Amino acid sequence: MVMHATLFFGSTENLSLYLLDLVIVFMMSLIVECLSHTRFISSQSNNWIAGVIQVGLYGIRISLAYLVMLAVMMSNATFVVAVAGYTLGFLIFGSRVFDKSDNESYQKPSDLPPLNC
Repeated sequence: MVMHATLFFGSTENLSLYLLDLVIVFMMSLIVECLSHTRFISSQSNNWIAGVIQVGLYGIRISLAYLVMLAVMMSNATFVVAVAGYTLGFLIFGSRVFDKSDNESYQKPSDLPPLNC
């Protein structure tokens, strides 16, 4: 078994499956950022139902984040793809680039607590 100390892009025996894996990791990291920065629960909804939805979204987000982590650990070239997915996700969902609000201090809260690094 060979352990690579640098970014290793894997063998090209099955290039189509390898590229599919990279696309899946990219999409999972993008979805994690979407769940981290988007409000899905209305402020007028029932607290019990809102809590159940919040717990479900949290479970999905954490599951996807751990799957991305496992993918990065199994093939370290996916690190670049995961970082790209998280970065694009933050650009779209978390940054002020696409924010249409006029208030400079307004920051839309998420339904979920932030991911801790």
